[in-house]
Amino acid sequence: MTLSNVDFNNYEKAFKAKDDKELKQSLWLFKLMQSPFLVRLFSKLTIFAIKIGLPVKLPIKATIFKQFCGGESIEESEEVVKKLGRSHIGSILDYSVEGKESEEEFHKTKDEVLRIIRSAKDNPAIPYTSLKLTGVARFGLLEKMSSEQPLNKKEERELSHIEGRLVEIEYYATLFNVPIYFDAEESWIQNAIDSLAEKMMVKYNKKTAIILTTLQMYRWDRIDYLNRLIQKARKENFFIGIKLVRGAYMEKENLRAQQMGYKSPIHSNKANTDRDFDKAVDLCLENIDIITLCAGTHNEESTMHLVNKMKELNIPNNHPHVYFSQLYGMSDHITYNLADEGYNVTKYLPYGPVKSVVPYLIRRAEENTAIAGQMGRELTLIIEEKIRRQYQRMLPTGRK
Repeated sequence: MTLSNVDFNNYEKAFKAKDDKELKQSLWLFKLMQSPFLVRLFSKLTIFAIKIGLPVKLPIKATIFKQFCGGESIEESEEVVKKLGRSHIGSILDYSVEGKESEEEFHKTKDEVLRIIRSAKDNPAIPYTSLKLTGVARFGLLEKMSSEQPLNKKEERELSHIEGRLVEIEYYATLFNVPIYFDAEESWIQNAIDSLAEKMMVKYNKKTAIILTTLQMYRWDRIDYLNRLIQKARKENFFIGIKLVRGAYMEKENLRAQQMGYKSPIHSNKANTDRDFDKAVDLCLENIDIITLCAGTHNEESTMHLVNKMKELNIPNNHPHVYFSQLYGMSDHITYNLADEGYNVTKYLPYGPVKSVVPYLIRRAEENTAIAGQMGRELTLIIEEKIRRQYQRMLPTGRK
């Protein structure tokens, strides 16, 4: 097997889209996020300031929001979409407003998703979009559905409204050929999300994968679920869309399991999560005739596993069923170097009002603190690129 020549150490390519000011700001932010104390302080102070109405929008927007979000609206995010597109990197726009409870808010989120789909129509710079189901459905209802408790008449009507919103979204996604994936959420509402996503895949994925679902591979039951889904797809003749991630709710999941006295749904160690992520990649590539895969990972080893597995199975770099994805503002050394080698790569690009996106920003800060090794890697690359640029300026003009 010929191994890939993708080089994640090429920091010149990794940061080619950042000017010196942007590079300096990224360096400052990642240094701050290495401190668990500062991240906890930021989280608490930000939530408190918003609750009492302090004017924190401008400093947040100029710093952590700018690092991880495209803008407050689709229109404001267009510049980032174009900038990524010039480097052959797609954008997955996501309206990152969550935790809403009213029908009015759910309707508003649905309309915003439809606006994304229309923006993505015939626009190769936006190959996918995404949907967080709690943006269009009440958390408590999803929790009750996941526990398989019978719904009362009011809840059945509420469910019919949810399904109506989803049908409208999927109708336009199919009409404009814009794939949309359902984000994974907490395990105690995930059964309902899985069920709704499967129902949509069976209905809409007859010719290609328009509907994708997300598997959090830190859960020990996801390989079995993926195998069952593959068997079902082959039996019932539909395509599967899969986004693989490691997972974003580890502390919350383990704490709830401990408090409520059930076995944690999360692997007990990172090695098992890494193993299952790579195993899921293999399963998807071995069934590439019916599966569209989006590998959402910042892990270099898992990324290289996918790259080398594609080589082993003679799957072209730009195969339309295989995408790599990283969060906007992170792991540019992976994103830009993959794109330079002709792989399909996207950035998950959230947008929304600053105050509404704060929960997402806090998760990003907390995750970055938790994966200290990776943050050290990002910091090292940024510092090396800063040194390289300083050295280039010192060279005589003819030697640059």
